[in-house]
Amino acid sequence: MKRRVAFALFIPLLLGACGTDVKPSASSSAPAVKSVSEITVGATYNDTDVMFLQMLIDNLEQGQQMAKIAADRSARPEVVDLAEAVQVTQADEIKLMKGWLDEWNKPTVLDERVSLHADHGGMPSTGDEEIDSLKTIKKAQFETAFLNLFLAHQHNAVEFAQLELDKGANDLTKSFAERVKQSRTDQVQQMLKLLAG
Repeated sequence: MKRRVAFALFIPLLLGACGTDVKPSASSSAPAVKSVSEITVGATYNDTDVMFLQMLIDNLEQGQQMAKIAADRSARPEVVDLAEAVQVTQADEIKLMKGWLDEWNKPTVLDERVSLHADHGGMPSTGDEEIDSLKTIKKAQFETAFLNLFLAHQHNAVEFAQLELDKGANDLTKSFAERVKQSRTDQVQQMLKLLAG
């Protein structure tokens, strides 16, 4: 029962972190979740669940770096808003996933980023040199460079999520993967509009 209550509160928590205004019902009798660390994932999992969380943590930590640079360097308010929303959402997601891996006594960091991505679907990771280039590129070219790089980066997250949906075993991790797939797909569409406008 504890797991079901936690799951019921899990989706609104993530929606709230994504900037959606979610207000709990006044008549709700469910206890409030104080932090993402209270959401437990359960003992059933397979190697895909572990790999998905590890790869997505790595992806999100890189995303945090890019979003911070964009929040500091972007001129358009829409790009700044996107970058700031990403920082808030992904910070909660990272904490959540690390908690789940800790619960399973699994490492939260990748041994070899490029190897692991290549071995599981051939999805390339964003290179550190690409992220560093955002710090020095001319201001006039920054937003186009950021949006193109971050668009591809978030598409990788969609691919990771699909892999989890296809082969994962843990119900809550798969539900989280579906949320990641939807939210990153929405972000990709938002960035395509920003690039066009």
